[in-house]
Amino acid sequence: MKISTIILAAGQGTRMVSALPKVLHKLNGRELVRYSIETARSVGSDKPVLIVSPNAELIRATVGEQALYAVQEKQLGTANAVMAAQPLLEGKADLVLVINADMPLLTASTLAALIETQKSNPGPLTMAIIISDNPRGFGRVIRSGDGKVQRIVEEAQATHEQLKIHELNVGAYCFSGAWLWNALKEIKLSPRGEYYLTDIVEIAGKAGESIASITLDDEDEAMGINNRKHLAEAEAVMHRRINEKWMLAGVTMLDPNLVYIEEGVKIGRDTLLMPNTYLRGNVQVGEGCRIGPNTIIENSSIGNNCSLLASVIEGAIVEDGVSMGPFCHLRKGAHLRKGVHMGNFGEVKDSTLGPGTKMGHFSYIGNAEIGENVNIGAGTITCNFDGVHKNPTVIGDDVFIGSDTMLVAPVKIGKGAKTGAGAVVREDVADGDVVVGVPAHSIRKKKQT
Repeated sequence: MKISTIILAAGQGTRMVSALPKVLHKLNGRELVRYSIETARSVGSDKPVLIVSPNAELIRATVGEQALYAVQEKQLGTANAVMAAQPLLEGKADLVLVINADMPLLTASTLAALIETQKSNPGPLTMAIIISDNPRGFGRVIRSGDGKVQRIVEEAQATHEQLKIHELNVGAYCFSGAWLWNALKEIKLSPRGEYYLTDIVEIAGKAGESIASITLDDEDEAMGINNRKHLAEAEAVMHRRINEKWMLAGVTMLDPNLVYIEEGVKIGRDTLLMPNTYLRGNVQVGEGCRIGPNTIIENSSIGNNCSLLASVIEGAIVEDGVSMGPFCHLRKGAHLRKGVHMGNFGEVKDSTLGPGTKMGHFSYIGNAEIGENVNIGAGTITCNFDGVHKNPTVIGDDVFIGSDTMLVAPVKIGKGAKTGAGAVVREDVADGDVVVGVPAHSIRKKKQT
């Protein structure tokens, strides 16, 4: 059975008070519209049709080929928006889902339930409802005496008695593809000058058709985002969902309200996430780690049994048993091999520190290859930029770099060599040599055999 999805994204979003289209505002690091697209695809839908306004260049540029596009030329209501998809979908889908791009909390299990219910429904549509004391502007579900759905009354048109109804229309539907398009043509213009998709329920009811419904257990799924207050409320729900999932998978959080994990992050069991930890983008954290407090990790891989305190890690690889912080910064291309220790206020960029290497505090390492068991004294700097090029520094195994050493790249330090405190090294240093001074000069050569 072929399933297609229409995602309504043509609203102006004026209550966001933003130059950015509402559906491009981010929830937990991803644009709102991406949630609807990915949820639809996860239940077996074809590439969804995104209904957009004529000036939707930013949306098209962001979503790209993840969706097809249909333009709602004028803002004439939700039914008019769905009609814009007719040329793309008529005769091509057995079932048509209709959802809103500003409802990112709607889950795949809900869409799957809509689909399965409609498959067994002899009538043309299945709708999602919630029972709630908080109407959130939703239409009220009107039922007949025998409990059948008859119609939906929009809140603006509801009577005083109808406003007391707690059964609310979520705005997510599954339609028979063969029935939908002709039914849309029967919808009349509302007193507000719009064609309401909700009126299609009354059309089915008057025709004696069976209107099926599913009731959501979690009313948070129905949360629509119309302003930044709603966005913050949805953010809190998303964080709770994600953190609960990870805690049940063996991750400890001292205060889940102060841990922020984006979708797609992977975390090993027995890892402890301290308050104010942020895991963003493509992040993998191994088992038995202690992360935070006050640590940000973005697009990085962390091994097992690492301790990362109050640090920022971006585009880096951290192998097993690494300890660092507080106040360290790993920038893009940093690679700390097994057992590296990095002291406070250190920074590494586009460099590899070999196994067992210890990097003192207040040091900067850039564009460097550093061997095993190297001691990098406090205040060491690789002077890698000459104003035009970034130049490399290569340090061999078992080297001792004294405090406040300046390594003026390009430069190589041989295995077992040492630099004295405050040395400015402008020339290569041979294996086992000891250099001191400004500029650095040798005071002991390795014995020749």
